[in-house]
Amino acid sequence: MIKNLLFDFGDVFINLDKKAPELALSKLGIRVITEEMNNWHNSYEKGLLTTQQITENYLESFPQLTAFSFKNAWNSIILDFPEHRLNWILKLAKQKDHRLFLLSNTNEMHIEQVIKNMGAIRYSRFQNCFERFYLSHQILMRKPDLEIYDFVLQNDNLKASETLFIDDTLLNVAGAASMGIKTWHLEPGRDDVTQLFSLKKELF
Repeated sequence: MIKNLLFDFGDVFINLDKKAPELALSKLGIRVITEEMNNWHNSYEKGLLTTQQITENYLESFPQLTAFSFKNAWNSIILDFPEHRLNWILKLAKQKDHRLFLLSNTNEMHIEQVIKNMGAIRYSRFQNCFERFYLSHQILMRKPDLEIYDFVLQNDNLKASETLFIDDTLLNVAGAASMGIKTWHLEPGRDDVTQLFSLKKELF
């Protein structure tokens, strides 16, 4: 029986355009994302690089960039937060039938853009639905590394078999499943998180 719901954020609640940053950088003359750049991204997502450091890395490597153009390209991934999803999680939180948690690979610039797009009050209403709101750059870990799932289970005294993890990325889902956590690989454009109890009714 599922007692705990562990949600991803991007493309589960908030819509993303995952191709937008690469396209935006390409228009600025950066047509290849190197292994070194991916290492910067992962380190930034883990909070091991600051916003200033990753910005300086890009500006030093690509003199055609400005801090403004880089930030705009970086944040182009962030789209809207549909109202029906917010209403759904607000209702779910009010019912108190499950413990609710959020676990997201989210860096500092992205969460600032999310708050700007949503508005501070709307964002606060969303955040307050959850018993714990885990962002990768704050806890210095990221999915799909197994340590992050173990951290959440231990920190909140959760049983893996009683926990359902909802994420749009297959690697993240596989990592959680390897820890014994129940999973739903939500496919954006086909699935919607508000369908949880109808699509996964066998778990409830």
